[in-house]
Amino acid sequence: QVTLVDSGGGMVQPGGSLRLSCAASGRSFVNYAINWFRQAPGKEREFVCGISWSGGGTYYADSVQGRFTLSRDNAKNTVYLQMNSLKPEDTAVYYCNVDLQGRVGYRGDYWGQGTQVTVSS
Repeated sequence: QVTLVDSGGGMVQPGGSLRLSCAASGRSFVNYAINWFRQAPGKEREFVCGISWSGGGTYYADSVQGRFTLSRDNAKNTVYLQMNSLKPEDTAVYYCNVDLQGRVGYRGDYWGQGTQVTVSS
C-alpha cells in the first residue's frame, strides 16, 4: 500500500511564495515518478510538474515554467514544490501523485489528499 501526504498549502498574495511537500511511504520507490496536478473550481485536474526519482529529470507545464521548482530528498522519500511569483490563476487544490513506472506527466494509481493553494489580494 502506497501512502502520499501532501501539505504546505495556504493563502498568499499575488507575487508571494509557498512550498508544498509530498511525503511518500509504504514501499520501495526506486524508479518511480512524482507528479503534481491541480484542480481549480469548475475545471478539470491538470498536470503541473513532475520529477523522476532515479534520474532527477523534471518537467513543467508552460503555465508554471520559470516560477515553480521541484526538488527531492531521497532519504526522506519527499518531494518539494517551491512556488514563486504566484498568480491568482494558480489558485487550486494541489495533489501529488506517484507513477510506479517512473513516467513523468502520467497519472499513477496513488494520490495525496490534496492541499489548497489560494492566491488573492
